[in-house]
Amino acid sequence: MSLPLSGLRVIELGQLIAGPFASKILAEFGADVIKIEPPKGGDPLRTWRLVHDGTSVWWAAHARNKRSVTLDLRQSEGQEVIRKLAQDADILIENFRPGAMEKWGLGFKDLHAINPKLIMLRVSGYGQTGPYRDRPGFGVIGEAMGGLRYLSGEPGRPPVRVGVSIGDTLSGLHGVIGVMMALRHREQQGGLGQEVDVALYESVFNMMESLLPEYSKFGVVRQPSGASMPGIVPTNAYLCQDGRYALIAGNGDSIYKRLMEAIGRADLAADPRLANNIGRAAHAELIDDAISAYTRQFSLDAVLEAMNAAGVPAGKSYDAADIANDPHYQARDMILEAALPDGSTVQVPGIVPKLSQTPGQVTRPAPELGQHTGEVLDSLGISASEQAEWKSRGII
Repeated sequence: MSLPLSGLRVIELGQLIAGPFASKILAEFGADVIKIEPPKGGDPLRTWRLVHDGTSVWWAAHARNKRSVTLDLRQSEGQEVIRKLAQDADILIENFRPGAMEKWGLGFKDLHAINPKLIMLRVSGYGQTGPYRDRPGFGVIGEAMGGLRYLSGEPGRPPVRVGVSIGDTLSGLHGVIGVMMALRHREQQGGLGQEVDVALYESVFNMMESLLPEYSKFGVVRQPSGASMPGIVPTNAYLCQDGRYALIAGNGDSIYKRLMEAIGRADLAADPRLANNIGRAAHAELIDDAISAYTRQFSLDAVLEAMNAAGVPAGKSYDAADIANDPHYQARDMILEAALPDGSTVQVPGIVPKLSQTPGQVTRPAPELGQHTGEVLDSLGISASEQAEWKSRGII
């Protein structure tokens, strides 16, 4: 079965998370992704966090379906290889600091002149324009400037970060959206390729819901609120008898009534003051206290069973062990086995989203550093002797 992006060629010049996360998604749905890595060490993510046999186990998920080519982009020969690859490429992804690609003669204008249909995804901290464009920016800075960090944590305590690089992955997702829209324009409307400019802080800011409108209209600066969601009641984490927490979201009007009936508070279910969210938000403490009084009497499992029986959204906070052993994850192919170079395997996340006719696939394991350099350079007509000379000079 042909995958939806089969036939597309992607040149990935990015490293670490944001750009490579975008190309990972494209590769899972059929794009041929050629990942360009520095000859010495490759993408730093190869050794981030826990490593097995010298390579991060994260790499098995992050780089699957890609081909690895080593190339020093600071040298003229390396830059010329990119120009040759760009001639037949559909998409080029980079997440260097703005200006780096232009310095190498590989900016959008340079490559657009070679291939007018090329789409160039550029992910950076602050975007390609504006007064901050030249500042270095990682995901943590984007999360802070985008407004997420200010809201994270408990009131009166220092902000905390989400335990993953959410700013980077949000930027990768926005990058994929931009690339797909640019492809639609190019292929369905006879357009040319274009530049897709994604900023880390903007990707986070785009997810901040009512933050700015509330400030603009009412002068309200939204504050951190711990496990609750201010203005949307009830939704919180409630302590159970066994010391664990039940996450309960009963903020729909009919759901709220079912929740109150389930916890034995028919009086609150029928209270006209609490019939809609505006009224409930004004009495959030009353409602949360009632739910907490109920959950403290029972184990987490008992609370979740009662909530499910009542049709109330509820769950627990999953850790890695919960995820790995959950039957729903397994039934939806969200736990896959990936082969490592030494023959062992590791569990990795499945593919999202689920397409009914052309679902994504894992067709090749994450590459070893430079594994495909020879075959790609051969396809460009670069001779074996020239490749050997380049290798001696550290170009590949």
